[in-house]
Amino acid sequence: MSFSNSNKVKILVVEDDPFMQAILKEFLNATYEVEMLSNGMDALAFMQNGNIPDLIISDLNTPKLGGLGLIEQVKISDFFSSVPIIILSGEETSVKRIQCLDSGADDFIVKPFNPGELAARIKVVLRRMGKLNAIS
Repeated sequence: MSFSNSNKVKILVVEDDPFMQAILKEFLNATYEVEMLSNGMDALAFMQNGNIPDLIISDLNTPKLGGLGLIEQVKISDFFSSVPIIILSGEETSVKRIQCLDSGADDFIVKPFNPGELAARIKVVLRRMGKLNAIS
């Protein structure tokens, strides 16, 4: 399991719910190269093996290492700190959203979400990172 050498933007999705995995994979695969992992520990190991994504989309509540822990681990790393992170969560409290954004998340989207809104927010983050032109 690794990203290919294609010119597509690479998105690492960290989501443990099989239904949500299927929805995200179906939706994102049309435009991006997607790797799906079910927890933050696997995501960190994947990246430490040289698979650096252009963007991480993570659920807030995954086993082993949740979204908040993943944000913290990515942002303290010399190698991964510039990788943007969008958090997806059923958690609607502004306290959690603020905590994630203060920890380094680039965006926070509440589930259930509109796929069009997710697409627009992904484009905003990629545009900010100068990677939007990589989308084919």
